[in-house]
Amino acid sequence: MSGIAVDLVSDTVTRPGPAMRRAMAEAEVGDEQNREDPTVNRLQDMVAELLGKEAALFLPSGTMCNQVAFAVHCRPGDEILLHETAHPLLYESGGPSALVGAVMRPLAGARGLYSAEQVRQAVRPRVHYMPRTRALSVEQTANIAGGVCWPLAQVEEVCAAGRAAGLACHMDGARLMNAVVATGTPAGAFAAPFDSVWLDLTKGLGAPVGAVLAGSRAFIEEGWVFKQRLGGAMRQAGIVAAGGVFALEHHVERLAEDHKRARQLARGLAELPGLAVDADRVETNIVIFDVRGTGLTGEEFGRRTLERSGVRFSVLGPTLVRAVTHLDVPPDGVDRALAAVRAALRG
Repeated sequence: MSGIAVDLVSDTVTRPGPAMRRAMAEAEVGDEQNREDPTVNRLQDMVAELLGKEAALFLPSGTMCNQVAFAVHCRPGDEILLHETAHPLLYESGGPSALVGAVMRPLAGARGLYSAEQVRQAVRPRVHYMPRTRALSVEQTANIAGGVCWPLAQVEEVCAAGRAAGLACHMDGARLMNAVVATGTPAGAFAAPFDSVWLDLTKGLGAPVGAVLAGSRAFIEEGWVFKQRLGGAMRQAGIVAAGGVFALEHHVERLAEDHKRARQLARGLAELPGLAVDADRVETNIVIFDVRGTGLTGEEFGRRTLERSGVRFSVLGPTLVRAVTHLDVPPDGVDRALAAVRAALRG
């Protein structure tokens, strides 16, 4: 979009740099639907090893990863437990209901998290007139809560409660690597309690296309069926898979820089009149703040910063605004964003 100098709307706006483009242009390719694309196969093997799973499946998007996983785990009428702010519930066009016939049951909880006790209380009795509670989903990191990391102990407790009730456990790993870098917990440790887990390549990691879903060999074999059914076959996909390989090899450790900038931005926002932000609780690359005290709506605030200074935020609610740092934010991007906010508040 022209006129944008600093884009904080999401980490999905990242673009491949020259080195990643070169890797993509030079990628060896084949028909990935026939499992003959060597670069796709390499990417799948990398992610399976990283997450400690038997196999993995390259898909066009994280949303498709969620839909394929739910399709494998659930049958029509089954129920999925997830947080009330979770991506599949709010931002996937009702996919599990429309594509799988599963219903989603939202759980409340502070900062995008829920507890093992909530899982135990939510599982329905096995009676013929109730939906079968079949799966639970954890979003790592919790996006709408502000990029909050699920602690490893809580993940393990929640999955243990789910397994005791016979549930399949799924991780929506849209920003899993942000949690890995922020907490120092290995990706395999986060993934271990789950039957299925995916990581996104297109957010902080900076690749242009794709996500990779991992699990047991049997799970992935069934996942191939739903990949085909949903139109996820991409033929000579090594060109885009190469971006993912490059991202995993070069862009993981640098996520710490995004986290540092998010904290810098949050501290600066906290000093401005009328803005409410808990700067001390910013864990990764997402900052959520409320502009109610300025007398502006979120839309008015966002319009002012974009039109006057070329700084773009995303609006989550009437007065709630989100900023996401990423590798395409310029070196002085945080300072320019704060200057844009100050100008917007001056009216």
